[in-house]
Amino acid sequence: MTVFYLEALAAMALSLSALMAVAWIVQQRTGNSGWVDTIWTFSVGLVGAGGALWPPAGTAINTRQWLVAALVAIWSLRLGAHIAVRTAGITDDPRYAAFAQQWGADSPRKMFVFLQNQGFGSIPLVFSVFVAAHFPNPQLRLQDYLGVLVLLAGIAGEALADAQLKSFRENSANKGRVCDVGLWRWSRHPNYFFEWFGWLAYPVIAISLDAPLQYPWGWATLLAPIFMYWILVHVTGIPPLEEQMLRSRGDRYREYQSRTSAFFPLPPHKGVTS
Repeated sequence: MTVFYLEALAAMALSLSALMAVAWIVQQRTGNSGWVDTIWTFSVGLVGAGGALWPPAGTAINTRQWLVAALVAIWSLRLGAHIAVRTAGITDDPRYAAFAQQWGADSPRKMFVFLQNQGFGSIPLVFSVFVAAHFPNPQLRLQDYLGVLVLLAGIAGEALADAQLKSFRENSANKGRVCDVGLWRWSRHPNYFFEWFGWLAYPVIAISLDAPLQYPWGWATLLAPIFMYWILVHVTGIPPLEEQMLRSRGDRYREYQSRTSAFFPLPPHKGVTS
């Protein structure tokens, strides 16, 4: 069984590497790095669903595998379509554009390495999907349904946050202002929070609390929310986006930072910054 898991891990890693190489080619040819995030999202969904449906030799695909594959596919299609629509309306993603400006003439090579690292860093996500799908008991349990609810809540929350931000930006009266309505009043990045929240679904499905040693691989699914939190809060999510907002909104955004939680939704309060 260990060999089966390691083979799947290697296959998913190679697939992500190849797909992120495609993302690099698209970015280089279009000049719009927004397509990187679109391709990454669809890639994680494709590789994750493929891993979920990968059956051990001599066995048929069971109900849980189909369920978990559907969950990651729904996540990928919703988020990927949203990013694609957004990307089609811009000339470049300001976060990646800032990286390219820093890298200068060596930008193409460094972007390729950056995207390969992004693909490598996504391995915990797709492996968590794989591990959850292959829980050894083929019968669905209460935990499986709870995992579905967690993922759907994450998708719904993120979609609501995206819709609120879009509506705010489309109102000409809000030009130059900071969105602080709805979920954005409670968190500076509610879309990121709900994105992270959705990845808790796979540990919920894979970890058996009544028999913790029944499926030791299940504990590996914790890597998905841990990785997602780290990448969103400390790497390519909040830090570059807030730098951009400070440049474009200045003191308005600093005031927003002083009263609004950065990630976890909390009641607005002066002095809360994390």
